[in-house]
Amino acid sequence: MTDPLIRIAQALERLRPAPASVPDFEAAEAFVWRTFPDGLAPVAQVNRVDLALLRGIDRARDTLLANTRHFAQGLPANNALLWGARGMGKSSLVKAAHAQILDEGHAVKLVEIQREDLPSIGRLLGLLRAAPHRFVLFCDDLSFSHDDQHYKSLKAVLDGGVEGRPGNVVFYATSNRRHLMPRDMIENERGSAINPSEAVEEKVSLSDRFGLWLGFHACDQDEFLAMIEGYCLAYGVEIEPAVLRSEAIEWQATRGARSGRVAWQYFTDLAARRGVRL
Repeated sequence: MTDPLIRIAQALERLRPAPASVPDFEAAEAFVWRTFPDGLAPVAQVNRVDLALLRGIDRARDTLLANTRHFAQGLPANNALLWGARGMGKSSLVKAAHAQILDEGHAVKLVEIQREDLPSIGRLLGLLRAAPHRFVLFCDDLSFSHDDQHYKSLKAVLDGGVEGRPGNVVFYATSNRRHLMPRDMIENERGSAINPSEAVEEKVSLSDRFGLWLGFHACDQDEFLAMIEGYCLAYGVEIEPAVLRSEAIEWQATRGARSGRVAWQYFTDLAARRGVRL
């Protein structure tokens, strides 16, 4: 009869994730990190918009593009946190900046990791560390709740730990929150902890590990209309300026918001009505 401890050890061995196989990094420009089993899935076509179509975020665009270009050239570069108003092009900017760097002749790969897979980030970085390429590691809509411990996995690899972040990897994240955690959670820590300042420091220290904080704010009406006009010009959709203005303002009023996302949603409807394929 097999020893029970041996059977338990064998069962645990079967449950352990298989080691990730080294992918063909020449197969694609972008990859998505998958777990169970670990692996990098190539993305045949990245969902992104042209950098020139992103309006109202000029300073963030120039700063992120310069940082990414420095990284691609092997120069020092910072991790970047793109935070602020929803629908203002945070994730679009990351993907568009990557495309621009590729157009400039730099072979940089984009690797997306989901927030729920952050506990596996150490395994991912171990795989990327040994690769002869440079990688922008991208996590979209990064945020944490009061009982979420995933942020500790990320803290160690961004700026701490013995190994730290590999020299061929830079980390970009987007979030609606500057400190990645709800304001009420931070206030609760101040009010209920025995050592309030220490508790808050523990929570917000993750955002401090991003050297670049790029803020995105709600656009005004002129910027909103300029976004739509840019889409019309790029895709050849013709419409009278007065009609566009009237329709676009009515559209954003029904949505109760103005943003790049709302501008694109209006333009999608407009293009469909004009018989233009996107």
